Amino acid sequence: MDEVIGQFEKNATEVLRISLTEYRGHKLIDARVYYSDDEGQYRPTRKGISLTVGLYPELKKALLTLEKILLERQLITQDEIDEVCLAEAEES
Repeated sequence: MDEVIGQFEKNATEVLRISLTEYRGHKLIDARVYYSDDEGQYRPTRKGISLTVGLYPELKKALLTLEKILLERQLITQDEIDEVCLAEAEES
């Protein structure tokens, strides 16, 4: 049950891919760096994390806290966040 939920470029040769997967009967959220091989295919690296789906509320809470801090410190803008959300809404 590997289902890619989304991905974005990390740099010229790597992407960060978010997937729903299953391992030994446990449903997992996987955030992993993939690299582009010589044939242009993306292959997973060891760089990443897998969390049980039950931890999603805590992950979301941490990401919302991170977003608030990034905005307060002016490391990102609300426009940047809104742009990503708008693009996501248009894809749906």
